[in-house]
Amino acid sequence: MINNDVLAIILGGGQGSRLYPLTADRSKPAVPIAGKYRLVDIPISNCINSDIKRMFVLTQFNSASLNRHIKNTYHFSFFSSAFVDVLAAEQTIASQDWFQGTADAVRQSMHHFLNHDFKYAMILSGDQLYQMDFNHMVAAHEASGAEISIATLPVNAKDATSFGILKTNEENIITSFIEKPNKSALKDWSSDVGKKMKSQGRLYLASMGIYIFNKDLLVDLMKNTDTNDFGKEIIPQSIDKHKTLSYQYEGYWTDIGNIDSFFEANLDLTRSIPEFNLYDKASRIYTRARMLPTSKISGTSMDKAVIAEGCIIHAAKIERSVIGIRSRIGKESTVINTYMMGSDYYETLRDMEDDKIPILMGIGERCFIKNAIIDKNCRIADDVRINGGPHLENTETDSYFVKDGIVVLKKGAVIPKGFVI
Repeated sequence: MINNDVLAIILGGGQGSRLYPLTADRSKPAVPIAGKYRLVDIPISNCINSDIKRMFVLTQFNSASLNRHIKNTYHFSFFSSAFVDVLAAEQTIASQDWFQGTADAVRQSMHHFLNHDFKYAMILSGDQLYQMDFNHMVAAHEASGAEISIATLPVNAKDATSFGILKTNEENIITSFIEKPNKSALKDWSSDVGKKMKSQGRLYLASMGIYIFNKDLLVDLMKNTDTNDFGKEIIPQSIDKHKTLSYQYEGYWTDIGNIDSFFEANLDLTRSIPEFNLYDKASRIYTRARMLPTSKISGTSMDKAVIAEGCIIHAAKIERSVIGIRSRIGKESTVINTYMMGSDYYETLRDMEDDKIPILMGIGERCFIKNAIIDKNCRIADDVRINGGPHLENTETDSYFVKDGIVVLKKGAVIPKGFVI
Protein backbone atom coordinates (compact mmCIF):
# COMPACT_ATOMS: atom_id res chain seq x y z
CA MET A 1 0.00 0.00 0.00
CA ILE A 2 1.24 3.48 -0.89
CA ASN A 3 0.06 6.82 0.45
CA ASN A 4 -0.26 8.65 -2.87
CA ASP A 5 -1.13 11.94 -1.17
CA VAL A 6 2.38 12.42 0.24
CA LEU A 7 5.76 12.90 -1.43
CA ALA A 8 8.77 12.73 0.90
CA ILE A 9 11.78 15.00 0.44
CA ILE A 10 14.79 14.04 2.58
CA LEU A 11 17.42 16.76 2.97
CA GLY A 12 20.93 15.40 2.90
CA GLY A 13 22.45 18.44 4.53
CA GLY A 14 25.44 20.47 3.44
CA GLN A 15 29.10 19.59 3.72
CA GLY A 16 28.56 17.97 7.13
CA SER A 17 31.60 19.75 8.57
CA ARG A 18 30.48 19.16 12.18
CA LEU A 19 30.65 15.39 11.56
CA TYR A 20 34.11 15.58 9.99
CA PRO A 21 36.14 13.36 9.47
CA LEU A 22 33.25 10.89 9.08
CA THR A 23 32.05 13.09 6.21
CA ALA A 24 35.47 13.51 4.56
CA ASP A 25 34.54 11.25 1.64
CA ARG A 26 30.85 10.51 2.17
CA SER A 27 27.72 12.64 2.57
CA LYS A 28 26.15 12.97 6.00
CA PRO A 29 23.19 10.66 5.23
CA ALA A 30 25.68 7.93 4.21
CA VAL A 31 27.50 7.87 7.59
CA PRO A 32 27.26 4.34 9.10
CA ILE A 33 25.27 4.06 12.33
CA ALA A 34 24.52 1.24 14.79
CA GLY A 35 27.03 -1.10 13.19
CA LYS A 36 25.06 -1.96 10.04
CA TYR A 37 22.83 0.95 8.96
CA ARG A 38 23.34 4.37 7.36
CA LEU A 39 21.83 7.59 8.72
CA VAL A 40 19.60 7.89 5.65
CA ASP A 41 17.99 4.53 6.53
CA ILE A 42 16.22 6.22 9.48
CA PRO A 43 13.96 8.71 7.60
CA ILE A 44 13.49 6.25 4.72
CA SER A 45 12.39 3.50 7.13
CA ASN A 46 10.02 5.90 8.92
CA CYS A 47 8.48 6.69 5.53
CA ILE A 48 8.16 3.02 4.51
CA ASN A 49 6.58 2.15 7.87
CA SER A 50 4.08 4.99 7.24
CA ASP A 51 3.29 3.76 3.68
CA ILE A 52 5.02 6.80 2.19
CA LYS A 53 7.03 5.11 -0.54
CA ARG A 54 7.86 7.90 -2.97
CA MET A 55 11.01 9.58 -1.70
CA PHE A 56 13.69 11.94 -2.96
CA VAL A 57 17.00 12.37 -1.12
CA LEU A 58 18.68 15.72 -1.86
CA THR A 59 22.44 15.96 -1.54
CA GLN A 60 25.40 17.71 -3.10
CA PHE A 61 28.59 16.63 -1.29
CA ASN A 62 30.28 13.24 -1.73
CA SER A 63 27.10 11.55 -2.91
CA ALA A 64 28.65 8.47 -4.61
CA SER A 65 28.48 6.11 -1.58
CA LEU A 66 24.97 7.33 -0.72
CA ASN A 67 23.86 6.69 -4.29
CA ARG A 68 25.36 3.21 -4.19
CA HIS A 69 23.74 2.38 -0.84
CA ILE A 70 20.28 3.46 -1.98
CA LYS A 71 20.63 1.67 -5.34
CA ASN A 72 21.64 -1.57 -3.59
CA THR A 73 19.05 -1.33 -0.81
CA TYR A 74 15.66 0.02 -1.80
CA HIS A 75 14.09 -2.20 -4.46
CA PHE A 76 10.33 -2.08 -4.90
CA SER A 77 8.04 -4.07 -7.16
CA PHE A 78 8.18 -3.39 -10.92
CA PHE A 79 4.43 -2.88 -10.73
CA SER A 80 4.64 -0.27 -7.95
CA SER A 81 5.09 3.49 -8.12
CA ALA A 82 7.38 3.33 -5.06
CA PHE A 83 10.93 4.70 -5.34
CA VAL A 84 13.83 6.27 -3.46
CA ASP A 85 15.82 8.59 -5.75
CA VAL A 86 18.95 10.61 -4.96
CA LEU A 87 18.99 14.11 -6.41
CA ALA A 88 22.43 15.70 -6.30
CA ALA A 89 22.85 19.40 -7.00
CA GLU A 90 22.94 19.88 -10.77
CA GLN A 91 23.54 22.71 -13.16
CA THR A 92 20.47 23.66 -15.17
CA ILE A 93 19.51 26.53 -17.45
CA ALA A 94 17.58 28.01 -14.50
CA SER A 95 20.44 27.67 -12.00
CA GLN A 96 24.15 26.94 -12.13
CA ASP A 97 24.71 27.25 -8.37
CA TRP A 98 25.13 24.74 -5.55
CA PHE A 99 22.24 24.42 -3.11
CA GLN A 100 22.35 27.54 -0.93
CA GLY A 101 20.25 26.09 1.90
CA THR A 102 17.41 23.68 2.64
CA ALA A 103 14.73 25.71 0.85
CA ASP A 104 17.01 26.40 -2.12
CA ALA A 105 17.65 22.66 -2.45
CA VAL A 106 13.90 22.08 -2.68
CA ARG A 107 13.49 25.01 -5.08
CA GLN A 108 16.18 23.78 -7.46
CA SER A 109 14.74 20.25 -7.42
CA MET A 110 11.08 21.29 -7.73
CA HIS A 111 10.83 20.34 -11.41
CA HIS A 112 11.54 16.72 -10.43
CA PHE A 113 8.85 16.72 -7.71
CA LEU A 114 6.21 18.17 -10.01
CA ASN A 115 6.51 15.15 -12.30
CA HIS A 116 4.48 13.35 -9.61
CA ASP A 117 0.95 13.81 -8.29
CA PHE A 118 0.74 14.63 -4.58
CA LYS A 119 -1.22 16.77 -2.12
CA TYR A 120 1.43 17.19 0.55
CA ALA A 121 5.22 17.42 0.58
CA MET A 122 6.80 15.98 3.71
CA ILE A 123 10.25 17.50 4.25
CA LEU A 124 12.61 15.52 6.46
CA SER A 125 16.19 15.74 7.70
CA GLY A 126 18.70 13.06 6.76
CA ASP A 127 20.64 13.21 10.05
CA GLN A 128 18.16 12.54 12.86
CA LEU A 129 17.52 9.43 14.94
CA TYR A 130 13.85 8.75 15.77
CA GLN A 131 10.89 6.46 15.00
CA MET A 132 7.67 8.22 14.02
CA ASP A 133 4.45 7.14 12.33
CA PHE A 134 3.98 10.00 9.88
CA ASN A 135 0.35 8.98 9.27
CA HIS A 136 -0.64 10.60 12.56
CA MET A 137 1.04 13.86 11.58
CA VAL A 138 -0.59 13.83 8.12
CA ALA A 139 -4.01 13.12 9.71
CA ALA A 140 -3.58 16.01 12.18
CA HIS A 141 -2.54 18.29 9.30
CA GLU A 142 -5.66 17.43 7.31
CA ALA A 143 -8.03 17.61 10.30
CA SER A 144 -6.81 21.08 11.28
CA GLY A 145 -7.03 22.50 7.77
CA ALA A 146 -3.43 23.68 8.12
CA GLU A 147 -1.28 24.75 5.19
CA ILE A 148 1.95 23.91 7.01
CA SER A 149 2.61 21.49 9.86
CA ILE A 150 5.78 21.36 11.96
CA ALA A 151 6.74 18.40 14.16
CA THR A 152 7.69 19.79 17.56
CA LEU A 153 9.45 18.25 20.54
CA PRO A 154 9.02 19.51 24.12
CA VAL A 155 12.45 20.43 25.53
CA ASN A 156 13.73 21.84 28.82
CA ALA A 157 15.09 25.36 29.35
CA LYS A 158 18.71 24.28 28.92
CA ASP A 159 18.11 22.63 25.54
CA ALA A 160 15.68 25.32 24.33
CA THR A 161 18.53 27.76 23.73
CA SER A 162 19.82 25.50 20.93
CA PHE A 163 16.56 25.29 18.95
CA GLY A 164 13.97 27.35 17.18
CA ILE A 165 11.18 27.62 19.79
CA LEU A 166 7.48 27.89 18.83
CA LYS A 167 4.50 29.27 20.72
CA THR A 168 1.02 27.80 20.11
CA ASN A 169 -2.60 28.60 20.95
CA GLU A 170 -5.16 26.17 22.43
CA GLU A 171 -5.73 24.61 18.98
CA ASN A 172 -1.99 23.87 18.52
CA ILE A 173 -1.74 26.56 15.84
CA ILE A 174 1.66 28.24 15.94
CA THR A 175 1.41 31.95 16.74
CA SER A 176 5.06 32.96 17.07
CA PHE A 177 8.63 31.76 16.64
CA ILE A 178 12.01 32.64 18.14
CA GLU A 179 15.38 31.30 16.98
CA LYS A 180 17.70 30.02 19.75
CA PRO A 181 16.45 32.28 22.56
CA ASN A 182 18.61 33.05 25.58
CA LYS A 183 17.38 31.81 28.97
CA SER A 184 16.11 35.20 30.08
CA ALA A 185 13.67 35.30 27.11
CA LEU A 186 12.18 31.87 27.79
CA LYS A 187 9.66 32.87 30.48
CA ASP A 188 7.11 33.91 27.84
CA TRP A 189 7.65 30.91 25.53
CA SER A 190 6.27 27.89 27.42
CA SER A 191 3.46 25.93 25.73
CA ASP A 192 0.80 23.43 26.71
CA VAL A 193 2.49 20.02 26.80
CA GLY A 194 1.53 16.57 28.10
CA LYS A 195 1.74 15.53 31.77
CA LYS A 196 4.86 13.45 31.26
CA MET A 197 6.66 16.32 29.56
CA LYS A 198 5.59 18.78 32.28
CA SER A 199 6.93 16.48 35.00
CA GLN A 200 10.31 16.51 33.22
CA GLY A 201 10.34 20.31 32.90
CA ARG A 202 10.06 20.07 29.11
CA LEU A 203 7.79 23.09 28.59
CA TYR A 204 9.14 24.57 25.34
CA LEU A 205 8.25 23.40 21.84
CA ALA A 206 11.31 22.99 19.63
CA SER A 207 11.08 22.57 15.88
CA MET A 208 12.33 19.12 14.83
CA GLY A 209 12.96 20.19 11.24
CA ILE A 210 10.15 17.92 10.00
CA TYR A 211 7.55 19.75 7.90
CA ILE A 212 4.41 19.12 5.87
CA PHE A 213 3.50 21.67 3.18
CA ASN A 214 0.41 21.73 1.02
CA LYS A 215 1.67 21.30 -2.52
CA ASP A 216 0.26 24.55 -3.93
CA LEU A 217 1.67 26.60 -1.06
CA LEU A 218 5.13 25.03 -1.37
CA VAL A 219 5.20 25.77 -5.11
CA ASP A 220 4.19 29.36 -4.39
CA LEU A 221 6.75 29.83 -1.59
CA MET A 222 9.55 28.51 -3.77
CA LYS A 223 8.99 31.33 -6.26
CA ASN A 224 10.63 33.73 -3.79
CA THR A 225 14.30 33.27 -4.63
CA ASP A 226 15.38 35.50 -1.71
CA THR A 227 14.67 32.74 0.83
CA ASN A 228 17.15 29.87 1.09
CA ASP A 229 16.38 28.12 4.38
CA PHE A 230 13.22 26.62 5.90
CA GLY A 231 14.10 26.98 9.59
CA LYS A 232 15.57 30.48 9.45
CA GLU A 233 13.40 32.11 6.76
CA ILE A 234 10.43 30.18 5.30
CA ILE A 235 8.90 29.05 8.60
CA PRO A 236 9.24 32.35 10.55
CA GLN A 237 7.92 34.32 7.58
CA SER A 238 4.96 31.95 7.02
CA ILE A 239 3.52 31.74 10.55
CA ASP A 240 1.58 35.01 10.32
CA LYS A 241 0.44 34.41 6.73
CA HIS A 242 -0.42 30.71 6.58
CA LYS A 243 -2.15 28.43 9.09
CA THR A 244 0.71 26.48 10.68
CA LEU A 245 0.08 23.51 12.98
CA SER A 246 2.35 22.23 15.73
CA TYR A 247 2.35 18.41 15.78
CA GLN A 248 3.69 17.44 19.20
CA TYR A 249 5.94 14.38 19.31
CA GLU A 250 6.98 13.00 22.70
CA GLY A 251 9.10 10.00 21.70
CA TYR A 252 12.86 9.63 21.39
CA TRP A 253 14.54 12.02 18.95
CA THR A 254 18.10 13.21 18.61
CA ASP A 255 19.82 15.38 16.06
CA ILE A 256 23.08 13.79 14.86
CA GLY A 257 24.73 17.17 14.40
CA ASN A 258 28.27 16.64 15.68
CA ILE A 259 30.80 13.96 16.68
CA ASP A 260 29.73 14.00 20.34
CA SER A 261 26.00 13.46 19.64
CA PHE A 262 26.84 10.80 17.03
CA PHE A 263 29.08 8.96 19.50
CA GLU A 264 26.53 9.05 22.32
CA ALA A 265 23.64 8.01 20.05
CA ASN A 266 25.55 4.88 19.04
CA LEU A 267 26.74 3.96 22.54
CA ASP A 268 23.19 4.48 23.88
CA LEU A 269 22.21 1.41 21.83
CA THR A 270 24.21 -0.75 24.27
CA ARG A 271 21.80 -0.02 27.15
CA SER A 272 19.52 -2.85 28.32
CA ILE A 273 16.50 -0.92 27.02
CA PRO A 274 17.82 1.77 24.65
CA GLU A 275 15.62 4.75 23.88
CA PHE A 276 15.97 4.05 20.16
CA ASN A 277 14.32 0.64 19.77
CA LEU A 278 15.80 -1.41 16.93
CA TYR A 279 13.68 -4.37 18.00
CA ASP A 280 10.26 -2.78 17.38
CA LYS A 281 8.43 -4.81 14.71
CA ALA A 282 6.10 -1.94 13.84
CA SER A 283 8.99 0.51 13.37
CA ARG A 284 11.62 -1.56 11.63
CA ILE A 285 14.80 0.06 10.36
CA TYR A 286 15.61 -1.19 6.88
CA THR A 287 19.04 -1.38 5.30
CA ARG A 288 21.01 -3.29 2.71
CA ALA A 289 20.62 -7.09 2.93
CA ARG A 290 24.26 -8.24 2.83
CA MET A 291 23.81 -12.02 3.43
CA LEU A 292 26.74 -12.08 5.88
CA PRO A 293 27.65 -15.10 8.03
CA THR A 294 26.98 -15.15 11.75
CA SER A 295 29.56 -13.58 14.05
CA LYS A 296 32.16 -15.85 15.68
CA ILE A 297 33.33 -14.94 19.20
CA SER A 298 36.01 -16.86 21.14
CA GLY A 299 37.15 -16.28 24.74
CA THR A 300 35.70 -12.78 25.02
CA SER A 301 34.10 -11.22 28.10
CA MET A 302 31.32 -8.92 26.92
CA ASP A 303 29.11 -6.44 28.77
CA LYS A 304 26.67 -4.11 27.04
CA ALA A 305 28.06 -5.00 23.62
CA VAL A 306 26.22 -4.76 20.30
CA ILE A 307 27.78 -7.06 17.69
CA ALA A 308 26.75 -6.92 14.02
CA GLU A 309 26.93 -9.78 11.53
CA GLY A 310 30.05 -11.32 10.04
CA CYS A 311 32.50 -10.50 12.85
CA ILE A 312 35.46 -12.61 14.00
CA ILE A 313 36.31 -11.69 17.59
CA HIS A 314 39.01 -13.08 19.90
CA ALA A 315 39.20 -10.03 22.20
CA ALA A 316 39.70 -10.37 25.94
CA LYS A 317 37.00 -7.82 26.74
CA ILE A 318 34.37 -5.69 24.99
CA GLU A 319 32.38 -3.27 27.12
CA ARG A 320 29.74 -0.66 26.18
CA SER A 321 30.69 -0.80 22.52
CA VAL A 322 29.06 -1.21 19.12
CA ILE A 323 30.99 -3.51 16.78
CA GLY A 324 30.03 -3.17 13.11
CA ILE A 325 29.83 -5.62 10.24
CA ARG A 326 32.86 -7.78 9.30
CA SER A 327 34.90 -6.52 12.28
CA ARG A 328 38.00 -8.46 13.33
CA ILE A 329 39.45 -8.08 16.85
CA GLY A 330 42.59 -9.97 17.89
CA LYS A 331 43.49 -11.88 21.06
CA GLU A 332 43.96 -10.16 24.43
CA SER A 333 42.57 -6.84 23.13
CA THR A 334 40.22 -4.63 25.17
CA VAL A 335 37.57 -2.39 23.61
CA ILE A 336 35.61 0.02 25.85
CA ASN A 337 33.18 2.87 24.98
CA THR A 338 33.91 2.48 21.28
CA TYR A 339 31.98 2.48 18.04
CA MET A 340 33.80 0.29 15.50
CA MET A 341 32.11 0.66 12.11
CA GLY A 342 33.60 -2.52 10.65
CA SER A 343 34.77 -3.27 7.12
CA ASP A 344 33.43 -3.21 3.57
CA TYR A 345 35.01 -6.56 2.63
CA TYR A 346 36.98 -9.54 3.94
CA GLU A 347 40.65 -10.08 3.23
CA THR A 348 41.34 -13.51 1.71
CA LEU A 349 42.96 -16.28 3.72
CA ARG A 350 45.57 -16.72 0.98
CA ASP A 351 46.69 -13.09 1.22
CA MET A 352 46.76 -13.30 5.01
CA GLU A 353 48.78 -16.55 5.03
CA ASP A 354 51.24 -15.33 2.38
CA ASP A 355 52.00 -12.24 4.49
CA LYS A 356 50.97 -9.99 1.63
CA ILE A 357 49.13 -7.80 4.15
CA PRO A 358 51.52 -6.40 6.81
CA ILE A 359 48.69 -5.06 9.03
CA LEU A 360 45.36 -6.85 8.82
CA MET A 361 42.07 -4.98 8.70
CA GLY A 362 40.51 -4.57 12.14
CA ILE A 363 42.09 -4.48 15.61
CA GLY A 364 45.25 -6.51 16.26
CA GLU A 365 46.34 -8.37 19.39
CA ARG A 366 46.94 -6.91 22.86
CA CYS A 367 45.39 -3.55 21.92
CA PHE A 368 43.56 -1.21 24.29
CA ILE A 369 40.89 1.00 22.69
CA LYS A 370 38.69 3.37 24.73
CA ASN A 371 36.45 6.36 23.88
CA ALA A 372 36.94 6.03 20.14
CA ILE A 373 35.16 5.89 16.80
CA ILE A 374 36.88 3.57 14.33
CA ASP A 375 35.74 4.33 10.80
CA LYS A 376 35.45 1.67 8.07
CA ASN A 377 38.41 -0.41 6.86
CA CYS A 378 40.92 0.71 9.50
CA ARG A 379 44.05 -1.36 10.19
CA ILE A 380 45.26 -1.32 13.78
CA ALA A 381 48.44 -3.31 14.40
CA ASP A 382 49.30 -5.22 17.60
CA ASP A 383 49.96 -3.49 20.95
CA VAL A 384 48.26 -0.20 20.01
CA ARG A 385 46.89 1.90 22.87
CA ILE A 386 44.16 4.49 22.20
CA ASN A 387 42.80 6.07 25.38
CA GLY A 388 40.40 8.88 24.55
CA GLY A 389 39.12 11.31 27.15
CA PRO A 390 39.14 14.96 28.28
CA HIS A 391 42.90 14.78 28.89
CA LEU A 392 43.45 14.86 25.09
CA GLU A 393 43.66 18.13 23.20
CA ASN A 394 41.72 18.60 19.95
CA THR A 395 44.04 17.67 17.12
CA GLU A 396 44.19 16.17 13.62
CA THR A 397 46.74 14.01 11.81
CA ASP A 398 46.62 12.04 8.56
CA SER A 399 45.18 8.99 10.36
CA TYR A 400 43.15 10.29 13.30
CA PHE A 401 41.19 13.22 14.69
CA VAL A 402 40.49 14.15 18.32
CA LYS A 403 37.43 16.21 19.21
CA ASP A 404 36.14 16.74 22.76
CA GLY A 405 38.12 13.74 24.00
CA ILE A 406 36.75 11.35 21.35
CA VAL A 407 39.41 9.78 19.11
CA VAL A 408 38.17 9.24 15.55
CA LEU A 409 40.28 6.99 13.34
CA LYS A 410 39.77 8.08 9.75
CA LYS A 411 38.41 5.70 7.13
CA GLY A 412 41.14 3.33 5.99
CA ALA A 413 43.62 4.58 8.62
CA VAL A 414 46.71 2.44 9.26
CA ILE A 415 47.97 2.52 12.87
CA PRO A 416 51.45 0.97 13.33
CA LYS A 417 52.46 -1.53 16.01
CA GLY A 418 52.82 -0.09 19.52
CA PHE A 419 51.35 3.30 18.60
CA VAL A 420 49.91 5.30 21.53
CA ILE A 421 47.26 8.05 21.53
